[in-house]
Amino acid sequence: MMRYLLVLLASLALNAAAFAAENQGPVKIRWHGQSFFEIISSKGTRIVTDPHNLEAFPVPPGIQADLITMSHAHNDHSFVASVQNYQKSKILAGWVRRGQKTDWNPIDQKFRDVHISTVGTYHDDSNGSERGKNTVFIFDVDGMRIVHLGDLGHLLNDAQLKAIGKVDVLMIPVGGVFTINGEEAKKVVEQIKPRKYILPMHYGTPQFEDVQTPDEFLEDQKPENIKRLKTNELIVRPDFKPKEPVIVLLNWRDATKAPAKDDR
Repeated sequence: MMRYLLVLLASLALNAAAFAAENQGPVKIRWHGQSFFEIISSKGTRIVTDPHNLEAFPVPPGIQADLITMSHAHNDHSFVASVQNYQKSKILAGWVRRGQKTDWNPIDQKFRDVHISTVGTYHDDSNGSERGKNTVFIFDVDGMRIVHLGDLGHLLNDAQLKAIGKVDVLMIPVGGVFTINGEEAKKVVEQIKPRKYILPMHYGTPQFEDVQTPDEFLEDQKPENIKRLKTNELIVRPDFKPKEPVIVLLNWRDATKAPAKDDR
C-alpha cells in the first residue's frame, strides 16, 4: 500500500510539473529608453518599470500597466504619468519616507501571475551618501526570473546576491556617471551570471549624452553573443537555453512601430 502511495504521489508531482511547464508562455519585454521597460506576461499582466518623461526618449502614447514599479524617487525613474492608466495601476515604490529619512521599502508579494520582491542597494558606491538608496526589483513570471537593477551604483555583496538568486533576464545600467559604468557592469554580470539575456539600460545615445554609451560594456564581449534588434521588443521564451547569455540592445527609436517578428 505504501509503495502504491509513493508511486501515486510521484506521478502526481510529475503531472503537476508538466502542467506548470505547459502553462508557462513567452514574456514580452519592451524598452522605452533609460530604465523604462514594459514586461508583459503570457497571461497578459502588464508591468512598467521606472517610467520617465525624458525628451530624448519619446514615450509612445497609450502605454497601459497593471503594475508600476520605481527603483528610486528621481523623476527620470518615477514619472508614473507616462502610463496612460496610471491612476488605476498598482504602484510599488522601492522606497518609503519616514519623516526626513528615506528608507528601502521591502516588497515580497504576489500580483496576479507574477511574484515581486526587492533587494535594497545604493545609488552610489559610498553607501548612499552621494545619491541615496536604490532598489532592485525581482519579477518571477512564467517560470523565469527577470531582474531590474535600477540605478545600481556598486558591486553586489554576498547577501544581496543570495537574495537576488538565479536570474534569467538581467536589466543592468551600463552608462556610468550616475550608476555603474561598463567595466563595473561586466563585474556585476559575472556576479549574477544571468542565464538567458542581458539587457543594457541607462546608457547614452546620440540624442542623450548625459551618460556614457554602451561601448565600454560591449568591449571584449564575444560578437556572437551581442544582438542589436531593430525593434524595442524582445520575446523571452522559457525554453530558450543558450550556452552563454545573449546581450540584447533594444532599439527605442522603433517604439511606436510594429515589432519585428522574433526569430528565436
